[in-house]
Amino acid sequence: MFPASSSISSSEPPPDPTGWRRFLRIFAGTALGLGLAAYLFIVTVDPWGMLPLSPSLPRAPISTNARFSMPMLATSPRFDAAIIGTSTSRLLRPAALDRLLGAHFVNLAMNSATPWEQGRMLALFARHHPDPKVVVIGLDSAWCLARADSPRLTGRPFPEWMYGDNRWRGYLHVANLYALQEAANQFMMLVGARRSHYGADGYTDFLPAENRYDAARVDRIFRQWGQPSTDPAASRPTDPAALSILARLLPTLPSDTIKILYMPPIADEELGTPGSWIAAKWQSCRDGATRIAQATPNTVLVDFAYRDPVTTTRSNFWDPVHYRVPIADRVMQAIAQAATTGDAAPGDIDRVLVSRSLVQEGDRK
Repeated sequence: MFPASSSISSSEPPPDPTGWRRFLRIFAGTALGLGLAAYLFIVTVDPWGMLPLSPSLPRAPISTNARFSMPMLATSPRFDAAIIGTSTSRLLRPAALDRLLGAHFVNLAMNSATPWEQGRMLALFARHHPDPKVVVIGLDSAWCLARADSPRLTGRPFPEWMYGDNRWRGYLHVANLYALQEAANQFMMLVGARRSHYGADGYTDFLPAENRYDAARVDRIFRQWGQPSTDPAASRPTDPAALSILARLLPTLPSDTIKILYMPPIADEELGTPGSWIAAKWQSCRDGATRIAQATPNTVLVDFAYRDPVTTTRSNFWDPVHYRVPIADRVMQAIAQAATTGDAAPGDIDRVLVSRSLVQEGDRK
């Protein structure tokens, strides 16, 4: 007969529960210690430069999502002038406008920024610069073609805490893996192991190098974009609803701040055919922006978005809405001329829809 197996198993000692408890305590303590170390690293490096108690470091805009990168620049005392807009305004170089308009510009334009997001950026800059010299705002399709029910945000995350007046909330909002990733990127930039995504004044040339311009490729891009709607003007509302944000914020700037509204150049195809809803929408935007500019002291409105030798020449563009660097140079010159003299630039590049109305000395605050 075989011996009963139960006699063998009964001789084994029972498992010691204290070993598991010791392992769990070590594991929890290690995880807590690593988490605390990561959090301290984040708040010390402060990748976006927006925490109240972080040390003073030569930080630079590091995140590709400008909604995180630009608030640090919008609050910086180094600047007294700002550019607000979408990617159609990113080619305006602060260094060039500094010379043309005698100010220290920062480019706060953000890819695909909605009017609401641009308004938040403008309000943030104004709150930290109570007496700015110049503010430039690009009124492109984000403003002019937006519907009344257009969403406030894109699919890109928007860090609301950076734009409010209580940045202490940031200590709760940076406890995440994205903040850890960007803190690591900022640290690598600080030690010289990587470069900043943007310049110290917010500018970066995000387009291919000019010597790589390929007309055939550009033609393909234009075909891929297709043609804008040809629906008749009466088929949809044309009211420029988004301009209500501009009408609310622009008068909050000081009366002696020079306010430059401009409609960036786009390929003439994007302006719509005569009688179409798109064409009517653009005209409605011009009319609305004109009323706002006329009602706001020291404001000029410059229109580059109309059919002229620039917008009808495809080789001036990389795609239907992004013009080339030489055109950006002409746009900046024209903006400066309109702001300082009230005249359009030579060469049929712009129309000055509203000339700057100077404020009398007695009206200055």
